[in-house]
Amino acid sequence: MKTLFLLRHAKSSGKDETLLDVERPLNGRGRRASLALGGFFKREKIIPDLVLSSSATRARETTGILMDASKLKTDLRFDERIYEAGARRLLEVIRQIERSKKTVLLVGHNPGLEELLTMLTGAVEPLPTGALSKVALSSSQWADLDDKGATLEWIVRPRQLLRD
Repeated sequence: MKTLFLLRHAKSSGKDETLLDVERPLNGRGRRASLALGGFFKREKIIPDLVLSSSATRARETTGILMDASKLKTDLRFDERIYEAGARRLLEVIRQIERSKKTVLLVGHNPGLEELLTMLTGAVEPLPTGALSKVALSSSQWADLDDKGATLEWIVRPRQLLRD
């Protein structure tokens, strides 16, 4: 069985007219949430075989802070296809993950991540910035993943972690 963690990047700065959307960095709240997520990964002993992140600045920063805070040393890849991807495109990216990877963290954006979560599990759940969900796949191969082929195990939102 495979496990997929879906993480929406943490809170980014407001619209800065001098930056393209893809270049927007995290704000203070986003950095704090990313640190809290790193602590959560460490406490819960979540160790993905692969971290697959959007190449957008806010996703890169979320990923970097989380990995530093959790002391996570694993295969890390940035994929431009994740930025602005809908559910079908994200599914295509996931299906290309090599068979040897059992647990994957996908760091991306809405609305694509919420659409993917619904497509895979049937669950309609909001994923605010910094939300992490754990999805158990019924397939033993990424390439075989299809609609409703997974179960939502849990969702952790930043406000839950920041009040601890």
